[in-house]
Amino acid sequence: MLKDYMGVISLSEDESNIRSLTVHRPIASIPIFARYRVIDFMLSNMKNAGITNVGIFVNSASRSLIDHIGTGKPWDMNRKNDGVFIFNRYLNAAVNNDIKLLKNNLEFLYRSKKNKVIMTSSYMICNIDFEEIAYEHEKSDADVTVVYKKVENGDNMFLNCDTLKIDENGRVLSVGRNLCLTDTANVSMEIYIMNKEFFIDCILRCIQDGGCDTIKQYIFANLKKFDVRAYEYKGYVGCINSVNSYYRVSMDILEYDVMNELLNSERRIYTKSNDSPPTKYLNGSEIVNSLIANGCIIKGTVKNSIISRGVVIEEGAEVINSIVFPKCVINKNVKLKNVILDKNVEIEMDKVLIGDKNYPVVIEKGSYVGI
Repeated sequence: MLKDYMGVISLSEDESNIRSLTVHRPIASIPIFARYRVIDFMLSNMKNAGITNVGIFVNSASRSLIDHIGTGKPWDMNRKNDGVFIFNRYLNAAVNNDIKLLKNNLEFLYRSKKNKVIMTSSYMICNIDFEEIAYEHEKSDADVTVVYKKVENGDNMFLNCDTLKIDENGRVLSVGRNLCLTDTANVSMEIYIMNKEFFIDCILRCIQDGGCDTIKQYIFANLKKFDVRAYEYKGYVGCINSVNSYYRVSMDILEYDVMNELLNSERRIYTKSNDSPPTKYLNGSEIVNSLIANGCIIKGTVKNSIISRGVVIEEGAEVINSIVFPKCVINKNVKLKNVILDKNVEIEMDKVLIGDKNYPVVIEKGSYVGI
């Protein structure tokens, strides 16, 4: 258990390619896999490693995130000492700038009795053992350890993610960006481990010197000065930084091996509880290879789809290769294929919506789609 570690989850994430899903929320609180939110994975990874003090630094609308996290009880962080804290940016502050947000909340770091930091983003979906990584970091005596995944689908996934050039000793030599020009790449998972004193010093020096908007920019700009080591993670990783990647990562959960690794591991993924009744499957309903949460009423056909809580699918409706957020109503004879419905959407009867698997149709939260 990592009793000497605190967690920092920075939500200074580029939302430009996923704006249709983040109008009302940060990436961290987008629903995923029928009953979870994106941030549940990193928060659960920390909980499973014994981390009890976590700061979440938010640069955009945070109401949905605050509602979801609450006191932190699902992650055993509703504590008298330590716990989970959410820090919001100041009005008119730069959205993708975590340095100023961290600087304005340095008291959180100073007051913590922990002496090491695991800093992450929220949008890397994985079930990872932080204890093993921390052990390797401490053994190497490096200033920073960054976790990466060697991928073979870099030509169509992980667009705009950082990529690492690593020497034979595991030291990071340089950092680039994945533009999907080659299939293989060492993709940074945006997980960084370092001493708290070093972390605070980076924040202060970055403010003093200027030129860097984020901690990772400052670290990567000083690779010759700092000993930055890379740790290879060999499990499943999904990156959610665009509508396309959200759709594809969501569909991955319908594969047995991915489902087993992410959700059926000894390391559980925790989320806010929602006391819903079991889903009702009425006569005439047909379900094929789909993930369906509690509280739904299914009268139609659902194939290769993910259905969140409280969804109603009327008779004659077909939902294929689609993702439906909570409390949507899909009326009689509706046909959906390659579609993402945000929360509280209603589709009028007989409506047909068909997208492309690479460019799914997205219907905004609270919409009514009629003829």
